[in-house]
Amino acid sequence: MVTIFTPLYNRADIVENLYNSLKRQTVKDFEWLVIDDGSTDNPKEKFDVWIKENNGFDIRFYRVENGGKHRAINKGVKLAKGELFFISDSDDYLPDNAIELVEKIDSGIEDKTGFAGFSGIIKSPSGELFGTTFDGDYIDATSLDRGEYGVSGDKSEVMYTKVMKKYPFPEIENENFITEDIVWSRMAADGYKIRWTNEFIYVAEYLEDGLTMQGREKFRKNPIGYTMYAKQITKLRNMSEKETYNYYYYCYLDLKDTLGLVKTARLLEASALKLWLKAANMKTRQLLHNLLKKNR
Repeated sequence: MVTIFTPLYNRADIVENLYNSLKRQTVKDFEWLVIDDGSTDNPKEKFDVWIKENNGFDIRFYRVENGGKHRAINKGVKLAKGELFFISDSDDYLPDNAIELVEKIDSGIEDKTGFAGFSGIIKSPSGELFGTTFDGDYIDATSLDRGEYGVSGDKSEVMYTKVMKKYPFPEIENENFITEDIVWSRMAADGYKIRWTNEFIYVAEYLEDGLTMQGREKFRKNPIGYTMYAKQITKLRNMSEKETYNYYYYCYLDLKDTLGLVKTARLLEASALKLWLKAANMKTRQLLHNLLKKNR
């Protein structure tokens, strides 16, 4: 069975789009598990009605204190009854045959040992493709290696619940966001592959007040989780010192107004002097670029 998992926060006005798409599914072998992350718009009122309807699938609704999507996922993984864990955000929805395709992809992986899950493509409601497609039916690669195979851009991952249970998201006191890639890359570092496919299984809206569109601002407000990920990804990708400080420089740009250079360097466990030299070098290069552009 599939657990369709939805972390919900102040989306009572549009989550019905997802609900209606679940009612239209050609295969109903799934549960819909919803964690309300401290919403203030009373979504429970709608769910109380939907739970009583004859939908052909179970709905389980839980309310928790607001702590961010990653904490909601951690709780959802513990509660999930399905072998497959399919995260569907509250402002998105599924094409009518999504679960049918999910089961088809899963059944095609004969030996699931070493697989964290599989992936399908995302489109906008108008049909615009997010990310890239590729030649062939599928590519088996880790999330760290997928770029080498031409797999890029946003994808919709369906993960194996038992694997998700081994990799909970870090929960940092007084922070309510951490990128999902911190877990996907840890799985990849341990050798877990994803089966990347060209199957269309997800429709994304990308609203202006959604997590995707708020990315940089979320990083700024959650510096410990942000720098934790930066340290992790530079090590997992075996970056040289030069590449690492190039990466850290952009972290510094995001955090300089709130933390400053010394505190940012401390969180990154990096040399404040080397980070300052990198920033000074980049500023000089930008000034020269602007000067040359002006004098053309």
